[in-house]
Amino acid sequence: MKSTLLYLFLFTFSISIAQSNLAELEEIVHYERKSAGQKLNFKANPNTNNYDITYHKLEFNVDPAVYFITGKVTTTYKALADMNSVTFDVSNVLNVSSVKENGLDLTFIQNSNNELVINLPSMQISGTNATVEINYSGVPPEANMGGFTTTNHNGVPVLWTLSEPFSARNWWPCKQDLNDKVNSIDVYITAPSQYVSVSNGIEPEAPIVNGDLKTTHFHHSYPIPAYLVAIAVTNYKIYNQVAGTAPNQFPIINYIYPETYDANIPRLDQTPLIMAFFESKFKPYPFKNEKYGHAQFGWGGGMEHSTVSSMFNFDRDLIAHEMAHQWFGDKITCGTWKDIWLNEGITEYMSGLVVENLDGAAPFVTWKEDKINNITLTSTGSNLYLNDTQALNVNRIFSGRFTYDKGSMVTNMLRWKLGNTAFFQALKSYLADPALAYGYAVTANFKSHLEAAYGADLTEFFNDWVYNLGFPSYDIVAQNWGAGQVKITVNQTQSDVSVSYFEMPLQIRLLGNGGLTHDVVVNNTINGEEFIVSVPFAVTGLVFDPNKNIISRDNLETLGNDTFDSNKAVSVYPVPAENELNIQFPTNFTLYKVEIYNNLGQLMATDYKNTINTSQLFSGVHFLKIETSEGVFHKNFIKK
Repeated sequence: MKSTLLYLFLFTFSISIAQSNLAELEEIVHYERKSAGQKLNFKANPNTNNYDITYHKLEFNVDPAVYFITGKVTTTYKALADMNSVTFDVSNVLNVSSVKENGLDLTFIQNSNNELVINLPSMQISGTNATVEINYSGVPPEANMGGFTTTNHNGVPVLWTLSEPFSARNWWPCKQDLNDKVNSIDVYITAPSQYVSVSNGIEPEAPIVNGDLKTTHFHHSYPIPAYLVAIAVTNYKIYNQVAGTAPNQFPIINYIYPETYDANIPRLDQTPLIMAFFESKFKPYPFKNEKYGHAQFGWGGGMEHSTVSSMFNFDRDLIAHEMAHQWFGDKITCGTWKDIWLNEGITEYMSGLVVENLDGAAPFVTWKEDKINNITLTSTGSNLYLNDTQALNVNRIFSGRFTYDKGSMVTNMLRWKLGNTAFFQALKSYLADPALAYGYAVTANFKSHLEAAYGADLTEFFNDWVYNLGFPSYDIVAQNWGAGQVKITVNQTQSDVSVSYFEMPLQIRLLGNGGLTHDVVVNNTINGEEFIVSVPFAVTGLVFDPNKNIISRDNLETLGNDTFDSNKAVSVYPVPAENELNIQFPTNFTLYKVEIYNNLGQLMATDYKNTINTSQLFSGVHFLKIETSEGVFHKNFIKK
């Protein structure tokens, strides 16, 4: 009875954990989908692509009790072409009061396209630098829709910003296109002195109090796009932690609502552990010269602002997901929406690695199984790399089933195929690539680093799992084959015709009496492929993919009952053959000679290996005479 109750408890517990994990992921997906919906109505501004921003000084005057902003943005930029004017993105709801260059007033217009067009005093030559100062104020549009929000927590005013992907222009003049990261920024937040202000980077000096106001300065010295610049202001209580390995330690600074402080400390104590794990697997934290941290806010989910993630709560999965974005999303950002899985799929897999590292192998298997079950809910699978139509559909871009779950499991399958050493080396080299680091990447960039570490082409894998649709179902038959050997036969069907065959290494666990187990890995490339493997016991059962490394569904595992037949033990594949024919036989057989005859009985070739070059043979039926230590065997095959 005790064992039954224990089983029921564990089963119920595992189901509740799986449901909880799925619910947390859906919360993340829902938030990121909602914030990204703005981008689909945004068209890249061709009027801002003739210059490169190198520096912003951002000075904001705000009060969380008042929905209003006053600001001064000082921008240094480099001309990429000869230019008479420079254009910034800024909502026409905000009022620009003045623009200066070197202390001189410049003329400007704000147009209906949410542009600020500044007339330069003279022609600026391509390759030269200039600095302009923009003073503005106003009520940001789209009140409390995420870009610029004022609300309350526990009766206390709070302000936060969240600009992903194109709401930065709603509260400051900027350049919003995903083609320009600013080299460095300084942020000065002036707010009522009773509040704590938060932004990207570090505080180089203590806040300055002037009467009822306090100015807090943050400096961020890493490249950053406009949508990752963020501020938050309220009565935060600060919880300090330390991460990194001496002498390269850095602070973790958590800004928490006071009413939730005590409850969240145990959750936040997991943060240094997760950071240490990520640093051990990848390169060091990308912003290690500054800080990492969290700032609590009121919108469900989280947002991976560089160096300080905005957080609704502090569940471990959310902490891991947003922290992983600091590498995959902030340091290297997906170059197009078609490549969104590079941000979200890889990042979600990183949260799975946290489960593996902190909880152990069995919970990680459950984590992967939950992903597989969601991916294969229906026979209709989908591609990871989006087509043109999909890239216009925000629900498809931020699909929990495909972008997050399939993206994470395809990342897992790459690890399974490449092996741990090559896989993690590929991630490290990808993150360290000077052409990509603190910039943008597309799927082909990621693939090239995987291939370099693996030492082989991965086009077939990417065609099957990234660019095309569906998933496989396997039919695995194991048969005791005498002399401590087992023959394994693999057949596969595909859920979508876009993939002819999913070539993958397959793990099969062979079972014996008394709880004996023996794991084998076979590299399956064709339907009906047979493998003869050595096993130190008689096999009584089998389990396919016991560690859930492959996306598949409705698999069949069968123990064959046929007795050993030496003639059947010798087999040839593939049939038909084109350029190469393989001969397979038990390991206790020794091959002496192979003779190939045509259908007229003429000897066409002689070989002494179990892999035969058939490229020179004519098409049609051929016959093999195979001489071994266990006798002579006759087989036939068709040459294409």
